Amino acid sequence: MRIRIEVEGKGYAIGELDDRNPKTAQIIYDNLPLEGRALIWLEEVYFDIPLTIEYENPSKTATMGDISYWPPGYAFCIFFGSSQPYSEVNHIGKVMENLEIFREVEEGDRIIIDRVE
Repeated sequence: MRIRIEVEGKGYAIGELDDRNPKTAQIIYDNLPLEGRALIWLEEVYFDIPLTIEYENPSKTATMGDISYWPPGYAFCIFFGSSQPYSEVNHIGKVMENLEIFREVEEGDRIIIDRVE
């Protein structure tokens, strides 16, 4: 399942959802499009989404390019550098194209996630 993550006015990245947390990935995919206003924590961009999903196969670590869901904050997360999650996350995919765009994100930027058909 491919997704497009647009940073309004700055461009977009392409992500591929995987099977590390298949239920979480499917719930998010089924509810696309989703959008929010960017928040930044170290080398992570995240924003609240209107979905409440429990931990599935939580992970304490992340690698560059991970796309994740953070249950305590109902947040969609993109790890674009070496920083680690604040607490456990459900990894749902990887950014496959244009990861560097997230270095340009500023707090408050509008981000839209949609399916790639």
